[in-house]
Amino acid sequence: MDYLGYLYALLIAGGGIMGYIKAGSVMSLAMGILFGTLAGLGAYRASINSQQYVLGLVVSLAMFARFAQSFYQTGKVMPAGVVMVCSLVMVLRYGARAVL
Repeated sequence: MDYLGYLYALLIAGGGIMGYIKAGSVMSLAMGILFGTLAGLGAYRASINSQQYVLGLVVSLAMFARFAQSFYQTGKVMPAGVVMVCSLVMVLRYGARAVL
């Protein structure tokens, strides 16, 4: 069971919801729900078969790229730095499955 992947999916979806609540950003809500759902699906697929890591890897790479850019531009730890670090952990975790 990919508990870390499910937790990551909740972080992404929850972040989108918080972006909507705090800033009224509909785009944040839509992208948070979309990418959170995709991350959850990736975690589900990785839970069924450890060789089905590609969706989780692609989602975490996309999230890492987006939030690394945001952290670089703003220097804000919350939310950009936190999501960037969590995404990097997931990239390394799913990436290890590709190598091993």
